[in-house]
Formats: sequence, structure tokens, C-alpha cells
Amino acid sequence: MTMRIRSYSGMRALRSFDDRFRYLSLQGTVGEATFGFDRWINQQFYRSREWKLIRNEIITRDNGCDLGVLGYEIHDRPIVHHMNPMTAKAIEHGDDDIMDPEFLVLVTHRTHNAIHYGDERLLRQPLVERQRGDTKLW
Repeated sequence: MTMRIRSYSGMRALRSFDDRFRYLSLQGTVGEATFGFDRWINQQFYRSREWKLIRNEIITRDNGCDLGVLGYEIHDRPIVHHMNPMTAKAIEHGDDDIMDPEFLVLVTHRTHNAIHYGDERLLRQPLVERQRGDTKLW
């Protein structure tokens, strides 16, 4: 089974937040192993100076917005998401793709979980504009 390669330029061609989410969705399952006993490898990677620099670059490029969509500003817990799942081998071998902005995007914690688990219910719901005579609070 070949893995589909997702890219920032491919995602940017999609205008809506929902379309971008579907493009990135991995349809994973809760509890599915990623790094397992090698979790220390990715934790070490995420503490590196190089990662912190590219992370700041992605936050700036995406204007602090979820999936880079204006109007979806992130106010806490910004995550720079690897559009193509990262592996321990990729870190160990210094694979250029894990630091390439073309394969990274800014997301919220909720969007990150929704991408991995394929659950759109985790996404932020749009605000409903109040109407005259509307007595229901929410």
C-alpha cells in the first residue's frame, strides 16, 4: 500500500477549512502505535533548536491560523503538524522532509486530533449568528 504524499501547496489550492481538513485526514484509530518505545526519539527532535526555528517560521507563514485559514486564529496550543506521518527512521536518518515547510502546517490541538483520528466532530464549529427573536442561548 503506497502512502499519499500531502503537501502545503496542494492543501493551499483548497479554499475552505473543511476541504483542507479532508485533504489532510489520516483516518487513524485511537491507540494506534506511532513511536511506541521509541517515543524518546521524537521528543528529542521536538526539543531541538532546528525544530524550534522551523516551527516559528510555520506559525508566521500561516498567520497563526488553523490550517492557514484566515478567521481561524489559534489562541492557545499551536501545533506544527507533519502532513505526512513522521517515523523514527526519518529522524534517525535526518530525512529533509521532516523539516521542509512544504510538508508542515499550523493546526490547533483539536484539529490535530481530528486529522489523526478522522473525526470531524473534534473540529471547531462555526459560530451561529444570533437572530431577532432568538431566545435559545446555545
